[in-house]
Amino acid sequence: MKRSIRKATTYLLLFSAFATFALGQTARNVTVVTEPDASVWVNGVLYGKTDAQGRLEIRSVLPGRRTIRVRAPGFAEVNKPLLPAQKGVVKIELFDSRDEAELAFQEGELQASQDRSKAEEAYRRAIAANPKLVSAHIGLLRTLADGRSYDKALAALKVLRKVSPRSAEASAIEGRIHKDLGDEAKAIASFKRAIAEGGGFQPEAYAGLGLLYKDRAESGAEDEAQQRADYNEAAKNLMMSVKQLSGAPDAAVIHQLVGMIYEEQKRYKEAIAVYEDFLKLFPDSPEAEAVRSFIVQINKEIAREP
Repeated sequence: MKRSIRKATTYLLLFSAFATFALGQTARNVTVVTEPDASVWVNGVLYGKTDAQGRLEIRSVLPGRRTIRVRAPGFAEVNKPLLPAQKGVVKIELFDSRDEAELAFQEGELQASQDRSKAEEAYRRAIAANPKLVSAHIGLLRTLADGRSYDKALAALKVLRKVSPRSAEASAIEGRIHKDLGDEAKAIASFKRAIAEGGGFQPEAYAGLGLLYKDRAESGAEDEAQQRADYNEAAKNLMMSVKQLSGAPDAAVIHQLVGMIYEEQKRYKEAIAVYEDFLKLFPDSPEAEAVRSFIVQINKEIAREP
C-alpha cells in the first residue's frame, strides 16, 4: 500500500490565508459576476478566475459573513462583504484604475508565474510609487522566496514588517523560507505566528507545518514512536489547511497527501473518508479516477487483514 508522497510537495507552496472555518456547516453556491479574467478570493482564499462572460461559480462557500475580493488587470481591486445567508449571483462592478502603484503591482502579479526577475522589478516599482502598498510587498516577498533568493527575501520581509507589523501571510512565507533553509525551530515559530496573526485561520501556515512534520517523519532518523507522532502532527495540520481552504483548488493536492499519510499509518477508514471527501468536492478533477482506485485498493487491503 505504500506510495511515495513526496511528489506533491512542490505544489503545496501556493497558498494564501485568511478567516474562520467550521466543520459540519452546509456550503452554499455563490456565482460572482464581474469582468472577464478576474481573480476571485473569498476571505483571502483564491477560488479561480472568471470566464469570458465574467462569471465564476463557487460551490463551497460556508455560512457566515465573508469577504469577496476581486481583481482584474487594469481595474482597481474591490472588496465586497458577503452576508451570512447570501447566496446565488453576486454582482461586483469594477472601475478602471490609473494608479501607478496598482498597475505596477498588477504587472508583477502577471509576471510572477512567467518571469520572476520582471515580477520583482514590477513589484519594486509599485513599492516605490506607494511604499504602503502591502500587497506589493507581499508579492515581492513571495517571488523572492519562490526563486530561492532567501537573503533578498528576508531583507524584503524586514521592510514589509515596518509597513505591516502583523501580516499573517508574510509570516507564513517566512516559515517556508526557514523550512527551506533547514531551520525547523524558526520555521515552526513563523508558521505558528502566522496562525496567531490570522486569528487561527492561515491555511498556508498549516500546510507548511504539515509538510515539515511529514518530511521529519520520512527522514528515517527517528524511532517508530516519534515517527508515528510526526505523521499524526502532519495529518492534523494538513487537515486544518484542507478545512480552511474549503473546496478551493489548492485543497485538492492536500486532500491526497492526507489520505496517503493515513495509508502509511494503516489508518484505512480515515484515508477512505478523506478520499471520499475529495471526490465530493472535486468530482471532475483529473485525479478523481486515481483517487477512486485508492479506495478500491484500501478496501482490498482491509479485506486481507485478519
